[in-house]
Amino acid sequence: MAHIEPFCGVRPRKDIAHLVAAPPYDVLTSDEARDMAAGNPYSFLHIGKPEIDLPPGTDLYSDAVYAKGKANFLRFLREGTIAPDRTRNLYIYKQVWGEHVQIGLVAAASCQDYLDDVIKKHELTRIDKENDRMRHIETLGAQTGPVFLTYRRKETIDALIAEGMKKDLEYDITTPDGVRHIVFVVDEAGLVLRIQEAFAALDHLYVADGHHRSAAATRIKVKRDGERPGRTGREEDNFFLAVIFPHNQMKILPYNRVVLDLNGLDSAAFLAGVGDKFLVRLSGRKSPERSRRFAMFLDGRWHDLEPRPGTFDPADPIRSLDVSILQENILAPVLGIADPRTDKRIDFVGGIRGTAELEKKVLSGGFRVAFSLFPTTIEQLFSVADGGKVMPPKSTWFEPKLKDGLVVHMIDE
Repeated sequence: MAHIEPFCGVRPRKDIAHLVAAPPYDVLTSDEARDMAAGNPYSFLHIGKPEIDLPPGTDLYSDAVYAKGKANFLRFLREGTIAPDRTRNLYIYKQVWGEHVQIGLVAAASCQDYLDDVIKKHELTRIDKENDRMRHIETLGAQTGPVFLTYRRKETIDALIAEGMKKDLEYDITTPDGVRHIVFVVDEAGLVLRIQEAFAALDHLYVADGHHRSAAATRIKVKRDGERPGRTGREEDNFFLAVIFPHNQMKILPYNRVVLDLNGLDSAAFLAGVGDKFLVRLSGRKSPERSRRFAMFLDGRWHDLEPRPGTFDPADPIRSLDVSILQENILAPVLGIADPRTDKRIDFVGGIRGTAELEKKVLSGGFRVAFSLFPTTIEQLFSVADGGKVMPPKSTWFEPKLKDGLVVHMIDE
């Protein structure tokens, strides 16, 4: 039973919503964010990436960064850039990216559901990143970045969402990346209740993207439960900001890999090592056409890699993932990358950047070899999460990304 709640969203004025909406804090470097927000005092990057308003080189985890985020947040409120709704609402968030359309529900998801595994996870988190999000949320008293959740699609929920989109839309903006963002406010109490009841019939929700945000929010709830006797479980900090999409609308792109060097090998020796586990063919194909095939860029040429029989166990939901096959048969044994979470010799390139980015990184001399992967499927994600397991790092890249700043959830009243 999935528990969701309406809330009084804090939102931008209609006339400047296109200036406020910003990418999530974790998809831009500080320099990229500084350039993107230049000349735009309304950009939510001033809150999500507040270091852009401090001298370059400022420690991202310094007190000054969190204090600047709070000061900017209070300025946005004071100047009316953003303002709280007076009623507890749900919101519908529709994204259009070319021919792809996905429609999600913005709601407050339950931290207790997260603890009870009603909300299932598929990635490990890093404590330093959890701590960062905790400080950001508690300093602002608000959750500014939504968690991307999914569920197995239900026709009953589809119908309720369609009903919610019959009224006038609140925002309709197109961001510089070409994605159209449309928001509806669901403020009719009867419809809100019916949507809540429909979600209560779901066995599980799944974290698609935002493991650190959901983990941090839940840690705050647990911490405050211990510090503040007599809590009811209804306080706003018992919930976290989420956008919830049906699984059939998910668009997952590959999460590609580039490696700094060949682990002391020359090209011939490296190819021989790869050939032990893969059938290697020269090919002009830059992206694999199906799962369990790989494209490798080496010495200015693309190679097709096909795993040899016995390379992986197809019945194992983790070891049969493309990212696992690559890790266990090339990255670890041939290139010496035992832990991709910590090894500085490997970098990850989201599929949105395309294979041209892989070629650029290698041809520039910064990296030696690149691997283009087939995207993980939503069914694989469900299989791993339902089994209580975790995927290797950087297994999924979801597009289009949710924008920060369109709806904020306050946790301090």
